[in-house]
Amino acid sequence: MPSHPLRTRSFALLFAGQTLSLAGDAAVPVALTLAVYRATGSSGALALVLTCALVPKVLLLPLGGVIGDRFDPRTVALVTNAVRAAGQIFVGLQLLGGHPHLWQIAAAEAVGGVAGAFSLPTAAPLVRGTVDDSQLLRANALMASVNGAVRLGGPALGGTLVLTVGAGWAFLLDGASFAACAALLAAIRVRRVRILHSPVLADLKEGWSEVRARDWYWSTLIAHGVWNGAAAVLATLGPAMTVGTHGDGEGTWVTLMQVGSAGVLAGSLLAGRARPRRPVLVSTLGLSTYALPLALLAASAPAWATAAAYGLALTGLGYLGPVWDTSVMSAVPEKTLARVTSYDWLISIAAMPLGYVLAPLAASAVGPGLPLGVAAAAVLVSCLATAALPGVRHFETAPGPGAPRAPEVAPTQTRTSS
Repeated sequence: MPSHPLRTRSFALLFAGQTLSLAGDAAVPVALTLAVYRATGSSGALALVLTCALVPKVLLLPLGGVIGDRFDPRTVALVTNAVRAAGQIFVGLQLLGGHPHLWQIAAAEAVGGVAGAFSLPTAAPLVRGTVDDSQLLRANALMASVNGAVRLGGPALGGTLVLTVGAGWAFLLDGASFAACAALLAAIRVRRVRILHSPVLADLKEGWSEVRARDWYWSTLIAHGVWNGAAAVLATLGPAMTVGTHGDGEGTWVTLMQVGSAGVLAGSLLAGRARPRRPVLVSTLGLSTYALPLALLAASAPAWATAAAYGLALTGLGYLGPVWDTSVMSAVPEKTLARVTSYDWLISIAAMPLGYVLAPLAASAVGPGLPLGVAAAAVLVSCLATAALPGVRHFETAPGPGAPRAPEVAPTQTRTSS
């Protein structure tokens, strides 16, 4: 029986830092959405801020992966946490000042997006470098569970702060949590494989070749990308739909986010216990349930039905997280892990800026119901098509402590199954 990962000092400190950071970050999405929508009354203004935060992240993620493999991921994460702390504190002070400028908030969120591009690829190497192979699934499940737990209270906290003392305090809290995480990262040790000395372009190509070598990997990323594009549509049109359809629109939106957070927690807890033989297939089918809340929201269904469907869909997301992370960490060489996961993030979130931009435009032309319905259909089709691929269906869990494995083929070839 493998030892508990929290008994490892470095992982325990990493876990504590991530918990603090996530706790602060959980209140921000609702606070940002309601603050911008309250100040402008415009889905387009909200889309602008969200796009400014996401586009730099998407563009710089591959470089962030190279940096994560080339340098100590602990140092990279420490610096990026400090930058994000400064950005969130700046936004908080602007909001508390009473006269926030949209361009200042957008600029600060863009800086946070740049930092995120270098921070996200370090997550896998940090976990992989602080625990043993036998502890990977449990460590990832712990990370996902705390993410779900803090997100459970995040929407309520963010909504309470907005409706009482102001959204600025949510950002100040987030900035303080990033600073605390940076301090804890300074005290951990991470196992390193090697330091890259080849040209950056060669490093990028090597990381991409690892992605292309695994058909179960890149094909599933396409479904993840469609899912995130649909999530962007919901994020921009959802608040307007709830405000226009239900009496207490802001309260309904906060409730929806709250139920979703409970779903993420439930899914991540399930992932630590249920170990299906075909983890990528099961998690991909779970993602397909996101079509249901999108369709119900498009049809202006009762709030309780939409919330229940959203909770079920986010349970699938919560289950996906640790199962997918463990599959990737087990199948990808450690020396290229940051670069491979940077492409993971790149493909997964690349459609989100498109969703942020096109959703308000489509809603203004034909109403919000149609783009939400189209997003629902895209999620369902992409997930079911991905689940039907042989490489996804044949990716199995290895015997023993439950680490996933892929079909045995040469690492330089595209993975196929007979």
